Amino acid sequence: MSHNIKDMKQRFLEYVEIEKGRSLRTVKVYDDYLTRFISHAKPKDAEGITAEMVRDFRLWLNRQPSKKRDDKDSTGTLKKKTQNYYLIALRAFLKFMAKSGVRSLSPEHIELAKVGDRHLDLISAEELRRLLSVPAGKDLKSLRDKAILELLFSTGLRVSELCSLTRDVDFDADSFSVRGKGDKIRVVFISDEARRSVKAYLDKRTDVDDALFVQTGPRTAKKDDDIALDKRSVERLVKRLAIQAGISKKVTPHVIRHCFATDLLGNGADLRSVQMLLGHSNISTTQIYTHITDSELKRVHKQFHNRK
Repeated sequence: MSHNIKDMKQRFLEYVEIEKGRSLRTVKVYDDYLTRFISHAKPKDAEGITAEMVRDFRLWLNRQPSKKRDDKDSTGTLKKKTQNYYLIALRAFLKFMAKSGVRSLSPEHIELAKVGDRHLDLISAEELRRLLSVPAGKDLKSLRDKAILELLFSTGLRVSELCSLTRDVDFDADSFSVRGKGDKIRVVFISDEARRSVKAYLDKRTDVDDALFVQTGPRTAKKDDDIALDKRSVERLVKRLAIQAGISKKVTPHVIRHCFATDLLGNGADLRSVQMLLGHSNISTTQIYTHITDSELKRVHKQFHNRK
């Protein structure tokens, strides 16, 4: 019995959304990756996926130019890491079909491309200090920007998590709960400086919007205007402040999250605790930060050992 591949893809996407509990954004990404594979390989049905089709698709992916700076390698084509995302989606689809009793290519036939060690974009402690000190005014915009920077560094929040915060958060407490990737809830802790910055910003607010961080510029009078800051707005805000701080490197909210993690490890925190604070499902994701602290230890050893 043959199964229409587009029908099976739809069933898989519904499975990812309902049974696996993934976000609609994740479902859309899976849809985009699988649609591209199906469009390129053109299998007759779900059972018709072959190893040769996958190999041909991988060759095609490897030669695709990319317009996005973060998605291309030195030759201008898709990074191996990005290519692997397509393969991960296809492998998950094949696993679902096998679970559903559809006899197609075994997911074990798909091996991910080897990628080099992950490179972290970091700024120095001095650059971080300069960045945090840029918003020094008492106007609403400066107070908001200061609160955002301090909260990012104090908690290690992802930018999406930051944007989801509302005024309901109790900033008199030392910690609060946040819903992160995979709809998982974790506790994050707030420093005294971050608490003071957020409270100063909220005290200056005159609007009644529930969002914690909102736009401060002129707006239209429409009642349905969404004034909450979104991810892009926060990313542009951090980039602007970094330029004002005289930092030539690319600085994003995620770079501040990296600073949060390396600061903890550099001051003696154990890897498992940092994993929990970051909300990583797998400790191997957190281990990337140990390479940074190891290199710092190497520098200290070289500078101070056996000076005689």
